[in-house]
Amino acid sequence: MRITWTQIPAHVRAGIEAIIGGGAVVTAVSQSGGFSPGTAEPVVTADGRRAFVKAVSTIQNERSPSMHRAEAHVVGQLPPNSYVPALGGVYDDDVWVGLVFEDVDGHTPAVPWNAAELEAAMTALEQMAQAFTPSPVPDLPSVTSFYATVFGGWERIRANPPADLDPWARHHLDDLCRLADRGLACLAGDSLLHADIRADNLLIRTDGTVAVVDWPWACNGAAWFDQLLLCINVDLYGGHDAEEVLRHYMETVNRDDIHAALAGVCGYFTDVARQPPDPGLPTVRAFQRAQAQSTLSWLRRRHTT
Repeated sequence: MRITWTQIPAHVRAGIEAIIGGGAVVTAVSQSGGFSPGTAEPVVTADGRRAFVKAVSTIQNERSPSMHRAEAHVVGQLPPNSYVPALGGVYDDDVWVGLVFEDVDGHTPAVPWNAAELEAAMTALEQMAQAFTPSPVPDLPSVTSFYATVFGGWERIRANPPADLDPWARHHLDDLCRLADRGLACLAGDSLLHADIRADNLLIRTDGTVAVVDWPWACNGAAWFDQLLLCINVDLYGGHDAEEVLRHYMETVNRDDIHAALAGVCGYFTDVARQPPDPGLPTVRAFQRAQAQSTLSWLRRRHTT
């Protein structure tokens, strides 16, 4: 449901082209994946300059421009690094927001996950956490404040349980609420977190290294949380046993902390998936329902071991 470069108003395209330099955009290839209704396209200008452009307006979705601004705030303040494509500039006319990034020659990981790309991604997240601890971006919220509402999913479900709530979850609601509270507390830390790690927010470069893209949800917290989110994505898409991935890459993290954080994430997906469709984002609820089901299944398996 993404718009394309040619659907952006001419004055917005001109503003973005001025940031890129090199004349008019002559090639733009819309990218699939993700849930934003805005454009996401590698572009080439008349003199051969390359960039990656994201642009959206309140017309597509009321909240999406604010997310682009948040991403620009984060990426624009990062020191030079090999993990996040550099921000070249921002176009913002209060209705349309366009971001111009360094173009990365790469592809999103294959799903189900294969061993080489999973190892590259988990290693990159570990190294990125080391490079970004303490967080180099000032004025970011802590994960414990930013995720306070997110991790309140089970509480909202307990207050208003849906008729089709999974019987195991219904029976363990009190335990799940307590676990989510602990999960939020154990995520405290001073590392820069992406906080929305999924396959479609990662790019495997041609040399096998990994770039991490789409940063609107960034916050400060425990260095291991992004790796846990990747394990949750592996559990959803398959290719490897998520529990084995945890043991291999996160052996130093307290098992009970992982379990509690997983409960908090599961509560979020279970709660948000039952909400009305988000305007302009017709596929997101289906993804959230699938994520709720897979995460709950994994949590139930862990709860009995």
